[in-house]
Amino acid sequence: MMTSQTRRRLALGVAASTLAFMTSFALAQGQGPIKLGVVNIDSGPFALNGAYINDGATFAVESLNAQGGALGRKYELVIQNHAGTPATAMAAAAKLVEQGGVSFFTGLNASSTALAITAKVAGMNALFLDATATSDDLTGKNCNKNYFRIDTSDSMVMNGLRAQLQASGIKSWDLLMADYAVGHDYAKKFAALVQDNGGTIEKTIFASMSATDLGSYISQLNAKPAEGLAMLYPSSAGNAFAKQQRAFGLFAKYKTVLSASTVNEVLLSGQGDSTVGVYGTQSYFWSMPGEQNAAFVKAFEGRFKRKPTYLDVDAYLAFELLHNAILKAKSTDVDAVRSALAGLKARTVVGDVEMRAADHQLLRPLLFMQAVKAGEGKAEMALRGVEPLAKVTAPVSPECKL
Repeated sequence: MMTSQTRRRLALGVAASTLAFMTSFALAQGQGPIKLGVVNIDSGPFALNGAYINDGATFAVESLNAQGGALGRKYELVIQNHAGTPATAMAAAAKLVEQGGVSFFTGLNASSTALAITAKVAGMNALFLDATATSDDLTGKNCNKNYFRIDTSDSMVMNGLRAQLQASGIKSWDLLMADYAVGHDYAKKFAALVQDNGGTIEKTIFASMSATDLGSYISQLNAKPAEGLAMLYPSSAGNAFAKQQRAFGLFAKYKTVLSASTVNEVLLSGQGDSTVGVYGTQSYFWSMPGEQNAAFVKAFEGRFKRKPTYLDVDAYLAFELLHNAILKAKSTDVDAVRSALAGLKARTVVGDVEMRAADHQLLRPLLFMQAVKAGEGKAEMALRGVEPLAKVTAPVSPECKL
């Protein structure tokens, strides 16, 4: 005869099995959470940016869930870190999809890691909404039907810089570029822009991102500086350069210093006032005009006790646009969402945007910023202008075949 204890154990076992079956059935029928992923770098010079990407993604999921989620389902965030190499990025993306059940993800990526993921994302049956990589190749010769770029491209930045370059009246330039793919691409494009404006490039220096003593690069620039200096030397490497150049007074020897990814609100805390006066471009700044942005900034500041950065917003924007595409498709099927996302137009915290169907590049405004003094040894970013979408937009590359 079965004892009461045995009956209880049997009942618990049946209940557990039933719950597991029902959960599995619900997920199979699309009734479980919609999982959104983040592929994030947690080591090396880009690692300090990772927390902002995570916060932006977290805020997006919380905000969308507060609105009821999508299709009667809530969103769930899954974060997968990696070491910042193409191989580890690819492994992290694969783990998100294959083990984490993620079909849609964003993340912090250099162009090299984004290219590695892009090459495989269609085979994974997932969509990659890239928040940070800027290489034209990603929406050019390496474009992919399952890849969408949220950030501005290098060519969009160059279009925005054209008017600034002409207004400056500067004809001779030195270039300091990070010695990786985007640095070389940026150097080539900036040189072409200068030459189109009747100017010349005096020196081009490619600096290692892993170098700790930057004196040799600074000395080369310090020897007969040109009128202007253009830099692309991002993250903690940019902080090191900014602090080390101060002893030489390097920036002060140029009429204008332009930065791409070297001077922004994320990096200023590590630069003190060593970059005061330096100009840069960004995809977003918290003081952008518009009621929608003002409400967003208030809510974000209430949640994280700080102003949102461009990294927070681009991660947020990736999931906001994805959400709109899911609602438009009335489905989380990857093919259906991809079709809905291509050509999608939306009013966002950065203004009116369009995900161009021909190459999956988000068309958006570009901001001009300058580091200004904010007390002894401190600086803050000031918004100097917004270049509208019409002036920034670059044509679709003929090499892109979606």
